[in-house]
Amino acid sequence: MKHPNRLSQLINTNGLQHAGYLAVAKTRAKVLKAFSYVVPIRRPMLFVGETSCEELCDMLINEGNAHVFIVTDAVLNKLGIPAKVTDYLDEKNIRYHIYDGITPDPTFAVVKEGLRQSVAAKCDSIIAIGGGSVIDAAKMIAMAQGNKCQPEQLIGLLKAKKPSVPLYCIPTTAGTGSEATLGAVVSDDKTHQKALSIDPRMVPLAAAIDPAIMQGMPSHITADTGIDVLTHALEAWMSANASVETDYYAASAVKSVMQYLPLAYQDGGNLKARKEMGVAAHYGGIAFNKAGLGYVHAIAHQLGAYYGIPHGRANAIVLPYVLDVNRQASKKRLAKLAKQTGMIRQGNAGNSDAEIADHLIAQVRDLIASLHIDPTVKGMQSSDFDDIAKAAAKEVSDTYAVPTYLSPAEIKDILTKIKHASEQHIGAAG
Repeated sequence: MKHPNRLSQLINTNGLQHAGYLAVAKTRAKVLKAFSYVVPIRRPMLFVGETSCEELCDMLINEGNAHVFIVTDAVLNKLGIPAKVTDYLDEKNIRYHIYDGITPDPTFAVVKEGLRQSVAAKCDSIIAIGGGSVIDAAKMIAMAQGNKCQPEQLIGLLKAKKPSVPLYCIPTTAGTGSEATLGAVVSDDKTHQKALSIDPRMVPLAAAIDPAIMQGMPSHITADTGIDVLTHALEAWMSANASVETDYYAASAVKSVMQYLPLAYQDGGNLKARKEMGVAAHYGGIAFNKAGLGYVHAIAHQLGAYYGIPHGRANAIVLPYVLDVNRQASKKRLAKLAKQTGMIRQGNAGNSDAEIADHLIAQVRDLIASLHIDPTVKGMQSSDFDDIAKAAAKEVSDTYAVPTYLSPAEIKDILTKIKHASEQHIGAAG
């Protein structure tokens, strides 16, 4: 996976073998933090509840938009999920055009086809209805249409010259928080390596968290996407670029996930749990928008690219190992999070930070186990580990402000543990 990033051009480095690797990585992190403060990042107007889709449509209509391009995927369209929006638009005599060609990890070809259809239909606004892949694709379509360019020209940092076409989002999963973030990921059609576009103008104008739309999500997807939310929040909390603002959203997301993810997993029709998880995903997106992510995502991205592991499940597999690695450097922060979110045993408030942090990590492990997330990575090869470790280390050094910088050898150690645990699970199941 490659993450083209103009930050790499701001600082001279000779790669991972450079003697000043740590200093370079930390300097990049400081540049990224300065960027987040200097460049304003708007937040979408947020509508929450069973009437949120209609409220979002009212906002779109009141802004003067008259022909909506609806971006979704074939499964959601077949299930009739967009009907809640299209029926309302019909009532208001607003024209729309549906594009349901979005695939998981959408490629440039998928985005280009959406762009072609939107331009041909002369649509003046876009509503994304779907998960992270749909929303990312819609962001790229909206920005490319607004800039009259091809999606490839938007890869990198601040490549757009003009605002995007007005974009509104209705997430159908509580996971990526993409409806709150300033980036979008697109895959290369041939290599399937992922490319990242970053621009604050890519943040949607509004988002609707509708628990009724989310209630049909299968339990295994609820589990995978829910741990994605938890990972966003935990990595943002542990980031060296965390702030009072990001801490608020990260802690809120963690608390909600620990309380409501088990309920949503056990009963998909629990609208209260669905709503709270949807808000948690949004808050997680806001938190990592500024604080960034870390090694969980960097390694999970590679597991997805090499072995086809769904992103949320890859995070669930990697998260406990990275928490263990960060334990020493982050024990005070994790103890503070445990106290702030109530993740602490009654009567143990006087324990050491290390003990409290250990208890928090144990609770995360217990949550993942209770969701019965498959920990196996089929086809995992030790011969891949050098390339995976280097790519993950580069992603972190280029992009994230982590509490502990790992060498490729340390990342390979995590991969070896994951492989061993995977083989044990397969052996036990056999």
